[in-house]
Amino acid sequence: MPGGPGAPATAAGERGAPATAAGERGAPATAAGERGAPGTAAGERGAPGTAAGERGAAGVPGRQPAGRRRAAVAPEPAPELDDAELRGALEAILLVVDEPVSELVLAQVLQQRPERIGPVLDDIAAGYTAAGHGFELRRAAGGWRLYTRPEYAAHVERFVLDGQSARLTQAALETLAVIAYKQPVTRGRVSAIRGVNCDGVLRTLVSRGLVEECGAEPDSGAFLYRTTTMFLEKLGLDSVADLPPLAPFLPDDVEELADATR
Repeated sequence: MPGGPGAPATAAGERGAPATAAGERGAPATAAGERGAPGTAAGERGAPGTAAGERGAAGVPGRQPAGRRRAAVAPEPAPELDDAELRGALEAILLVVDEPVSELVLAQVLQQRPERIGPVLDDIAAGYTAAGHGFELRRAAGGWRLYTRPEYAAHVERFVLDGQSARLTQAALETLAVIAYKQPVTRGRVSAIRGVNCDGVLRTLVSRGLVEECGAEPDSGAFLYRTTTMFLEKLGLDSVADLPPLAPFLPDDVEELADATR
């Protein structure tokens, strides 16, 4: 018909109609139009809350925001030890301490909750008593330490007194010399000078009455040691000022090294 091309319902006119098949390309809800729509699949690339938009917020594709990365690398608390392992760790520490150690210090060293330490220590102490060991675990001076039982004091005293009649070992003599010339000095300083652990030797010197505690170091709180009056009596000296100079007893190479470093 002559009027067909201009009619709104003709086939050719369907190209400009909003609901025609060809016209779907420009419609906001059509498949092609989804590319620019803010809530469509393709439009997610620019959306701030979409998965692809997260990459733009972080600045690096595939990585989490900086705040999340910091949370991921935060140090995790130490795993909680079971009762058997905690008991063994406490016994090992108490075996080497030379003064009472508090529950808080033990908890910090083992990275455990402080409220767990006391009950385990009580259980250890009760176990030692029930087993009839020659030593016991007691609370004293705000902490815990292993002690020999009073009923065995006579045997311990005999052992200590018999030991005093024996000659000092070379290690004991060296340790005594360090204390005599460096006093007052801490246990750690003595060990550093000698290059070996001096705990056992120092206890021997204290038990022999040649060395005694004389306060604590202000900075570290470590015990200070000095020689006793008995030490002076054994050497026939009036004071430590009468000790001979240390330099004549040093090897020549040590003196040369000292001169070179001045």
